[in-house]
Amino acid sequence: MIAIIDYDAGNLKSVGKALDYLGEENTITRDRREILAADKVILPGVGAFGEAMEHLRRYELDKVIQEVAGNRTPLLGICLGLQLLFAGSEENGGAQGLHILDGEIVRIPAKEGLKIPHIGWNSLHLQNQGKLFEGIGEGAFVYFVHSYYLRAEDEKIVKASAEYGVQIHASVEQGNVFACQFHPEKSSSVGLQILRNFAKAGEV
Repeated sequence: MIAIIDYDAGNLKSVGKALDYLGEENTITRDRREILAADKVILPGVGAFGEAMEHLRRYELDKVIQEVAGNRTPLLGICLGLQLLFAGSEENGGAQGLHILDGEIVRIPAKEGLKIPHIGWNSLHLQNQGKLFEGIGEGAFVYFVHSYYLRAEDEKIVKASAEYGVQIHASVEQGNVFACQFHPEKSSSVGLQILRNFAKAGEV
């Protein structure tokens, strides 16, 4: 069972539908016991960093996510969910995150001809042999919607990057924690393969 964490941050049903398509049993929940009993957990999300952290704290899901990470349960952050796993963001005047991973979330710098937010398809440069990218070729296209991006402290955890006026750390993996800045559930066959690979994470 894959638990999709519900903290009023949107994008839940599209993740659930993608998992349904893959035949992966899933549930959308904010119940602590359900989340901790799940084989794998997904933290999706769209919206503002500060507000999302307020919701997580209100439902005490910040503690649950820390427990999931500590229990070595495979955990996948998607879009805003990736950002929340880090120490904090420039958004909302410097909101604090979950700090499960080391790095900072910063605004995509303004540049002539560059639209912000970054919305649309972008190719990936794959590096450091990411488990999420097994069976996926260099230069694969995925779908992004974001105005802020990750600068990971340790580039060894970066498994995919993208160029959009600046180098974006687009996907990271560290132990049982996985995260994508892009939306695999909206990224056609490439995204489905990424979710399929996550569903196999931790299996022998």
